Amino acid sequence: MNYDTKIDAASGAEDSSYNPLVAGDAEDRASSRRMWIIGAVAAVLMIGLWFMLHHKGAPTPETSTIAQAPVVTVIAPGRSTVAGQITATGTLGARRELPVGSVGEGGQVVEVRVEPGQWVRQGQILAVIDRSVQSQQEAGSAAQTRVAQADARLAQANLDRALKLVERGFISKADIDRLTATRDAANARVGLARAQLGEMQARVRRLNIVAPADGLLLERMVEPGQVVAGGNTPLFRIAKGGEMELLARLTEDDLAAISTGVSAQVTPAGSGKSFTGQVWQISPVIDPQTRQGIARIALAYAPELRPGGFGNATIAAGSVVAPLLPESAVLSDSKGSYVFIVEKNGKVARRDVKTGGLNDRGIIVISGLSGDEQVVQRAGAFLSPGETVKPKLSAQPKG
Repeated sequence: MNYDTKIDAASGAEDSSYNPLVAGDAEDRASSRRMWIIGAVAAVLMIGLWFMLHHKGAPTPETSTIAQAPVVTVIAPGRSTVAGQITATGTLGARRELPVGSVGEGGQVVEVRVEPGQWVRQGQILAVIDRSVQSQQEAGSAAQTRVAQADARLAQANLDRALKLVERGFISKADIDRLTATRDAANARVGLARAQLGEMQARVRRLNIVAPADGLLLERMVEPGQVVAGGNTPLFRIAKGGEMELLARLTEDDLAAISTGVSAQVTPAGSGKSFTGQVWQISPVIDPQTRQGIARIALAYAPELRPGGFGNATIAAGSVVAPLLPESAVLSDSKGSYVFIVEKNGKVARRDVKTGGLNDRGIIVISGLSGDEQVVQRAGAFLSPGETVKPKLSAQPKG
């Protein structure tokens, strides 16, 4: 009995010092703290990992700009030995233009026998002027000539009879002299009448307007019924021999680079056909306003060569050693010709150049390039100086 009581008392004392509810709460709080600590550490690790992934390989602004730069094709032209050529423009015209007018006293045109574009021969009648009055004058002169000839024959007959009678003493020596003088005067009048007749015939012939030489009739400026006067007013224009020429306008430097006799290729405007010509004259003077001179390029006749038209010329000018660029690489504006080059830092820069001609391989660049630059081959019109690009080297043009 007492033993049980002691046991119960000891147990009651032990139970009074241990509270199960309090012990459970403590354990829950410790577990919660651990979970929060673990979550916070995980969050920190994830944030650190995110920053490492997004900033470890982040490009600099300059690197980003290069990565986004457009790709352009460039060429390194080098220097090639090419035949020197000079390009020019000018006006087509007849090499020897013959203005034809009335050389007579003029009158009313009764007939025009030719049309522009026809070939005419020397002496061919182009137009006829009315000659009704001159024809009557010619007939009168012819009649006077016949009268003079009749008088001359009579005077000669009288002289011949007198010479037969002088031996018999029927006619004196003085009569013979008088008859001889009459005969001579009659012959002189025949000569005068013939000269007057020839003059009238020449006047009548000059009423025919004729071609002074073989050639191509370029222009007709007279119609039947028109009254024309003798003088300097041209009624027709003829290209002698049909020969044409191009009056090519060149700068002082280009004029100094060519000489008479060099060949040239001329292409008329609106025609894809080229014609071979030859420089036959170089202007001895320079226009002080334009600083240009004229090179005259002789051309044989061709229907496509029309006087007054526009033409392009390519003139041979020896050989030069210079860079050769495709036409797409050379641009131009109010300041002149230029190209875009790509520098070592990838920046685009403008380079002014002077071109010296064009051939089937490209444009010859006389100055402005050494040949070692990276020149933008095409799409230069869409670039601007200072722009960053990615150059892609194209095949170098063959020299």
